[in-house]
Amino acid sequence: MNTTDFDFHLPEELIAQTPLEKRDASRLLVVNRETGKFSDQHFDSIIDQLEPGDALVMNNTRVLPARLYGEKPGTGGHVELLLLKNTEGDFWEVLAKPAKRLKVGAQVVFGDGRLTATITEELDHGGRIVRFDYQGIFLEVLESLGEMPLPPYIHEKLADRERYQTVYAKENGSAAAPTAGLHFTKELLTKIEEKGVKLVYLTLHVGLGTFRPVSVDNLEDHEMHSEFYTLSEEAATTLRNVKANGHRIIAVGTTSIRTLETIGNKFNGEIQADSGWTNIFIKPGYQWQIVDAFSTNFHLPKSTLVMLVSAFAGRELTLKAYEHAISERYRFFSFGDAMFIK
Repeated sequence: MNTTDFDFHLPEELIAQTPLEKRDASRLLVVNRETGKFSDQHFDSIIDQLEPGDALVMNNTRVLPARLYGEKPGTGGHVELLLLKNTEGDFWEVLAKPAKRLKVGAQVVFGDGRLTATITEELDHGGRIVRFDYQGIFLEVLESLGEMPLPPYIHEKLADRERYQTVYAKENGSAAAPTAGLHFTKELLTKIEEKGVKLVYLTLHVGLGTFRPVSVDNLEDHEMHSEFYTLSEEAATTLRNVKANGHRIIAVGTTSIRTLETIGNKFNGEIQADSGWTNIFIKPGYQWQIVDAFSTNFHLPKSTLVMLVSAFAGRELTLKAYEHAISERYRFFSFGDAMFIK
């Protein structure tokens, strides 16, 4: 299978630049894999797709304001760092721009010296390992100095940074939001729970690799980025009981899917508490272990996420659904509309 098999033409004006005023006012395209039928709805009607006894699984990661603008002492040269992951203690893997002048030992200063980064290692593609020095608590310093790392296709400034967090975001560590969850309000989640649906949370810290289109022609050659996940004992027990009682596990977004399927593959279809790194690449031909249905946003052409949706719904139906969404002027990507596939 080739990357071009997952390409489609997306008019630029359909890329949502800002979130809607009401989170759950976005649209929802319901896709039935059995019948191949589509239904145009609004997001709050997702509750009608959920049955008492089902589990709705969400990723409670929180996005760090991971984009830092600083300068080199002495020269005053501007440097931008994007935090990718905390490797240990105060050491972080970052993407640096411009990287070529940042050799091992070089320093970058942020916010009147409240935060200093020292380069300790050079990696490929502008990557660096840095050590941060600061006074107080790192996350508080970061909250005051950092900006939200919005995806490259969003050109507008975000007025309220909480709009790039889900209402249930809790565990700090992502470089990007699990955007399928942005549509839920606290009120909608309460109604879903009152219907008898189990709300289950896991954590996968989203890396920026999520946004990359696949750059190789043959899918077999694509290397996935690694992301860290955690599923607690309590969550695993709830999900096992849901399955045992013949109900469905419904994932919110591709990050929840990747976590659940990683665990399913590791434990031969069983759901166990677990944490670790995953680089699972779900593409057509994949044998599903855990997930019975899911919601997700509309993704970039040729991205691994379109391939993941195709692995569940079939490539033809997925591309047909995307064509339908484009002709009906659905909004695409992080702040865009959603689809529910059952």
